[in-house]
Amino acid sequence: MIRRTAIRTALAAVLSLGMFAAAQAQTPSPNWRLDVKEFRVGLLGGENTTDRLKRYDGFQRLLEQKLGVPVKLFPAADYAGVMQGMAAGQIDAASFGASGFAGTWLDCKCVEPVVVPQEKDGSTYYYSVMVTLKSSGIASIQDMKGHSLAFADPNSTSGYLIPSATLKAKGIDLTDGAYFSRTGFAGGHEQGVVAVLNKQYDACVTWTSGQGEKSEGYSRGNIRSMVDKGMLKMSDVNLIWQSGKIPNGPWAVRTALPAGLKQEFTDFLMDLPKSHPEVYTAIEQGSGIGYVPATMELYKDIIELRQAERSGGRS
Repeated sequence: MIRRTAIRTALAAVLSLGMFAAAQAQTPSPNWRLDVKEFRVGLLGGENTTDRLKRYDGFQRLLEQKLGVPVKLFPAADYAGVMQGMAAGQIDAASFGASGFAGTWLDCKCVEPVVVPQEKDGSTYYYSVMVTLKSSGIASIQDMKGHSLAFADPNSTSGYLIPSATLKAKGIDLTDGAYFSRTGFAGGHEQGVVAVLNKQYDACVTWTSGQGEKSEGYSRGNIRSMVDKGMLKMSDVNLIWQSGKIPNGPWAVRTALPAGLKQEFTDFLMDLPKSHPEVYTAIEQGSGIGYVPATMELYKDIIELRQAERSGGRS
């Protein structure tokens, strides 16, 4: 009897150890740094590569200190480069526009928003605007008939999705020659405004917070960035159209990343405006008051709009 009891006890111990080992094998390491050797951040197109890398230099160094692993920056030629990189698991995080995030989510269901920039009044939205030269005499959408229009990028919210949908809703056919003499993609927001300044296009669409001093290019956005860099004077341009409110694009990460890494990255972003405001201002192209947690609900309408666009407007 004693021997049988000992055998049962030993067998139970072996089974217990086996179950424990199996559980250990299925449970990811609490130290994500054992599995993640580098953190890859995608930088959307729309600005020349030198300026993009310069703006993110301080961000890269601080993030390396926070995470304790190398941080690599991947500037893409256009929005699609970052979207495809995220879907393929080659990029771990990126600051998206709402449309770019929606498109990536529709492509792979493999990304999630973590934070969204907050404007000075506490809001989390911005605007698309149409820009023309004052010297052109074009002061309204009606004046644009027979003139050329540059969109920024096919995956840009303010640089294509919202203005194109709004114009179509007004009954304006975007086919070349139907209303506009021609339309095209400039390759990014900065490139679009430069094309107008160089008279390659009569108008372009780009993004702005719509808050703060108009003479300074508002508080945040592509226009503000170009004013700060001495590339644009607000006295030289007209803003002839403004969209409704657009949700600010999120910082997003690959869903498959370790939970600990995602949390540390989120904490880093939430703290950045307070601990290093100059770095925050550089990457957000102007001033705001920081970030707030982002949810999928914020991008529900944009996702539906992107889905409708893909299906040719069919619901």
